[in-house]
Amino acid sequence: MATVRNDLLDRIRAIERQVKELAGRSQSRPPLDQIRDGDVRISEGGQLAVVPPKEEFATFVVGEWPGGSYGLVARRMDGSYALTVEGEKADRGTVRMWSRATDAPDRILVMDDKHSPRHLGRPWLPLQLHPTANQSTGATGWQHAWVGITPVHNPVAHIEVTSYAEAGGRVRVRMRAEGGTAFTADEWEVPEGEWTAHTVEQPLDRSGFLDDYAIQVEHYTHNARKPIETRLLSAYSRNTYSAEETPEAPAGQDGDTGRPDPTLPVETDDGDQAKGGVE
Repeated sequence: MATVRNDLLDRIRAIERQVKELAGRSQSRPPLDQIRDGDVRISEGGQLAVVPPKEEFATFVVGEWPGGSYGLVARRMDGSYALTVEGEKADRGTVRMWSRATDAPDRILVMDDKHSPRHLGRPWLPLQLHPTANQSTGATGWQHAWVGITPVHNPVAHIEVTSYAEAGGRVRVRMRAEGGTAFTADEWEVPEGEWTAHTVEQPLDRSGFLDDYAIQVEHYTHNARKPIETRLLSAYSRNTYSAEETPEAPAGQDGDTGRPDPTLPVETDDGDQAKGGVE
């Protein structure tokens, strides 16, 4: 008669329990509101949106925009924009932070520049210009009235001055990019005996973000006995209003940095972060 091990029945019961457990798992579904230990990849178009109850807008949308480009929108609970990354094919998409003022919901508080990728668009920031001893001078040759070296934030300089010369005179604004050569951005005549205001709008050519940029306001009078005085009214940098105001790139660089953005593992099929990444 064959010998039966004492624990055989217990072992059979254990196997039966395991088979039932596996069969149950094969019929169960994971929770539809959870993702465990994995990434979410949406390709071939589409959007991911979070819509509050009983609202027609989404507080968060990322994915395909009209026209086939891609971007991101975050809204506040009143439906106003809070943050957008515009889905523009012409560049990588401008980043914009929007005002939450109820009387100005379309006001952009912070953004990078639309036409000059290396520069800040808003806020506008002041340019460093300081008066010299020759702010009023009887010299008949060029003298410094206002000078300064300022870090570059925005791509376009706005400088407004007003001058008075009883015998008439001349004013100019000179600039120099870091490591570059000085050039005359604008020059004009001051008529006799009247305050003359003048505004200079000049792209900060050959500048990189936070590069030093030298600015000089110079003037002279046509009569040494009748001095010229130049006063600074405003000096700040601003965003570009059109593509024509885009500054020239620094020496040795093209219109953009020329470097790709880092690639995340979820962006690649095989999770290889080295593909398309920055070395």
